[in-house]
Amino acid sequence: MRKAALTTVSTVAGVVLLLSLKPHTDTPTTAPPAVAAQPPSPSSAPSSSPSSSPSSSPSSSGAAAAPSPSTSHTTSAGPTGTYTGDTINTRYGPVQLAVTLSKGKITAVKALQTPSGDGRSQQIASYAVPQLTNETLQAQNAQIDTVSGATYTSDGYVQSLQSALDQAGV
Repeated sequence: MRKAALTTVSTVAGVVLLLSLKPHTDTPTTAPPAVAAQPPSPSSAPSSSPSSSPSSSPSSSGAAAAPSPSTSHTTSAGPTGTYTGDTINTRYGPVQLAVTLSKGKITAVKALQTPSGDGRSQQIASYAVPQLTNETLQAQNAQIDTVSGATYTSDGYVQSLQSALDQAGV
């Protein structure tokens, strides 16, 4: 009788402790503000090359101002040129992409910034970014799957990719 009571009390206490734990969420702590999509102005000045400073401070708040495309023109088949996406600050560092379009088709994606705060972040980014780039080239849009084990990098990649495509008007 005593063992049954002790077992019941222990089980109830264990269940209460399990129910009181809060689950871990994988949502970023800061979300970039929404930016209205506007097609690029042909008279805008080309942006400075962001690849010259890929180690810019990840402490900047939110997404960077929408840069102008470095080279672009629109044909009847769609925009052509290179468009730089917003810098997306993730938990492990910034992600920023440059997307090259030819007649509205994505022909190349270059990672200008990836998380590099520590060796593990660099390793994850070096594994995930090529996979994300291949998926982007196949899908021809930002509707791609995240890479397992690189959720934050994948989310930042998709957000920066979408901002570049929004600038191109695609």
